[in-house]
Amino acid sequence: MFEKISPNVMIIVSTAFAIGMGILVTTVRAKAAKKPASVKKILLPPLFMSTGALMFVFPFFRVTGMEIIEALAVGMLFSTVLIWTSKFEWKDGEIYLKQSKAFIFILFALLVVRLVGKLVLSATIDVGQLSGMFWLLAFGMIVPWRIAMYMQYKKLQKAGATE
Repeated sequence: MFEKISPNVMIIVSTAFAIGMGILVTTVRAKAAKKPASVKKILLPPLFMSTGALMFVFPFFRVTGMEIIEALAVGMLFSTVLIWTSKFEWKDGEIYLKQSKAFIFILFALLVVRLVGKLVLSATIDVGQLSGMFWLLAFGMIVPWRIAMYMQYKKLQKAGATE
């Protein structure tokens, strides 16, 4: 099915999609900071994203064990930057995610790094495999970030309950 589409077209489409997702995530994050945080809002995004693993049902997207390890390691490395910029605060008796001026720039910097990586790696790695690797990278980034956010949220919630 995917083999009939030109690799160049796939790279262009996936790059445009990645840029669109980056803009969407930034917009959603800006709106979310105006509303109180909740466990559901923290933990549901990785759960929803996990459905993307169904792509690996198709041989076109399958990756090797080493590629899985590499992609997850890079994702976890990138997550440290997101963890560093995500902080919660009490405001009006509710817990809110602090607006970090650096977050949007970091998010776009990570997007640029991913896009450049995709363009460079697409010369040596099949487009389908590369798509699988970048999904793993993104999943490896969001899961540790959201776990750290959850732990920070619960800690702040507990501290607020004892005051």
